[in-house]
Amino acid sequence: MSLQKITTVVGARPQFVKAATVSRALAALKRSHNIRIQESIVHTGQHYDENMSRVFFEELHIPEPTINLEVGSGTHGHQTASMLERLESVLLDSKPDWVLIYGDTNTTLAGALAAAKLRIPVAHVEAGLRSFNRRMPEEINRIVADHLSTLLFSPTDTATQNLNREGIFAGVHQVGDVMYDSVLFNTKLAEFSSKIMRQLDLAKASFYLATIHRAENTDDPERMRAILSAFAQIEQTIILPMHPRTRIRNTVAKEPIKIGRNVKVIEPVSYLDMLMLEQNARVILTDSGGVQKEAYWFRVPCITLREETEWVELVQAGCNQVVGPDPSMIAAAAARAEEMIHFEVPSDATQLYGDGHSAERIVAILYEATAGA
Repeated sequence: MSLQKITTVVGARPQFVKAATVSRALAALKRSHNIRIQESIVHTGQHYDENMSRVFFEELHIPEPTINLEVGSGTHGHQTASMLERLESVLLDSKPDWVLIYGDTNTTLAGALAAAKLRIPVAHVEAGLRSFNRRMPEEINRIVADHLSTLLFSPTDTATQNLNREGIFAGVHQVGDVMYDSVLFNTKLAEFSSKIMRQLDLAKASFYLATIHRAENTDDPERMRAILSAFAQIEQTIILPMHPRTRIRNTVAKEPIKIGRNVKVIEPVSYLDMLMLEQNARVILTDSGGVQKEAYWFRVPCITLREETEWVELVQAGCNQVVGPDPSMIAAAAARAEEMIHFEVPSDATQLYGDGHSAERIVAILYEATAGA
């Protein structure tokens, strides 16, 4: 049986970026094998992103969603239930051979649940990641999605070992990280089209780049106060793209949080602009999982503003420091980072996340799994 129908379920900008790499690989497989592949992209609408306009899809060569469920924000229970109800209807109508999910959002969870209950096989990209912190909603989503999946596409040795420790062996394929595929593809586009460095009058390695988006930081005024206090103690200019909602929360806190003069707060930027800022930064401070890896690929020292990370390989390689919101630890980490600007990765660590062909492996495995069914 040939691979015929795939429903890809995504709900946030990073998932679209990752899914685009697999969509391109699916298109290549279709051409090379002369087979009929129909991919439907379902956007749950979990996150509304102002940058996800038509331009976003055009400049990144990403297929626009076939269906937008427009679920929107809400509590975890309300949001997930709404997605589950609407996804069930879509899947009953389309009857795909596979449901393809990404990462660890509520969209990931809802996609896995809806498909599994309808006995549609699930393929999970980025399977096996663990923070071992079940206070994080993402951790619950990862665990449930992995245990419901038929195919589990692991990005790293650590992720594969995590799955094995939970008794999951069947269907596990270590393919590398599709984000690396994406960065290789999109950095070329960014270098050609992005004007952000010129617009902000920045030179290479002349600034730190910071991103803060996780609720554990943005919704806690004391954590934000500690982080921004640490930023003020850093001598370098810090570029901080910050969502307006985060600014409003900080403004209405009981004690408004002061931002140092060295911190330049800007509006959220496009994905291509973000890649250029990352590539040219001196040091990156972030609570984002994806940005930690992008820092590694660009050889920029990273400081993680959380108590743990799923990407433990980066800590073991010495290029990522996990410090949480503690100002003294952030300052000490910044001092250490200054000693390794644009570090060289040991030769035995260069393949931590694959070779940039992860998406090709994923579609080949999907094709073989369906053909053998």
